Amino acid sequence: MPSRHAEYLDAIGIQRWLLRDGGSAVEPSLDEPSVQSDVVTKKAPVADSEGEWWSLSDEVSACRRCQLHQSRTQTVFGTGNQNADWLFIGEAPGADEDRQGEPFVGRAGQLLTQMILALGYAREQVYIANILKCRPPNNRDPLPDEVRSCEAYLKRQIALIRPKIIVAVGRVAAQNLLKTDTKIGALRGQPYHYGEQQIPLVVTYHPAYLLRSPREKAKAWQDLLLAKQVLQQTQ
Repeated sequence: MPSRHAEYLDAIGIQRWLLRDGGSAVEPSLDEPSVQSDVVTKKAPVADSEGEWWSLSDEVSACRRCQLHQSRTQTVFGTGNQNADWLFIGEAPGADEDRQGEPFVGRAGQLLTQMILALGYAREQVYIANILKCRPPNNRDPLPDEVRSCEAYLKRQIALIRPKIIVAVGRVAAQNLLKTDTKIGALRGQPYHYGEQQIPLVVTYHPAYLLRSPREKAKAWQDLLLAKQVLQQTQ
């Protein structure tokens, strides 16, 4: 009977190798995770962090710093555990996210959820946000002025969450967080550090890209294992 972890790997399309004698599957992981039953270990809270969080959320909801407020249905602030160790940062809301007000809820979001589960966490135990809080028309790439308008919001979220590891999900997120125009293929495979807090950061492919190029899923899984390894080394 396959383990729950094996089921998650199958769901995201990662091949598992079986022993010739019919023994148990050898899975490409650092260990055999199971979804944690409790919320991730709590960090000491920042003074009045809850009040700051809701104040920031209200500020984002009313934001008119760039032209995107004219076409949005609603802002997409982020979702998950506000005290999480893991922070996943994507590009920008799409049509589904714009309607529902939550990041990564379409097909790409379902794949990201499975990837998180394969790591051993429930979606609710990590935090998920985007570079932009509003959907660009026709899902185009964010413009530089739009990124600058939203950057302060994301920085404040990161300061309040204080994650132990950031996963930059996709080219746009990686290039904006790392302030580089290097292609994502060259950014993968090594840890970086973000901001004054020097938070470890790992780059991986966007789930939407993985849906179009399923052969790259194994590389994305290796990126997540690298992130997990980096996190373990900090604890």
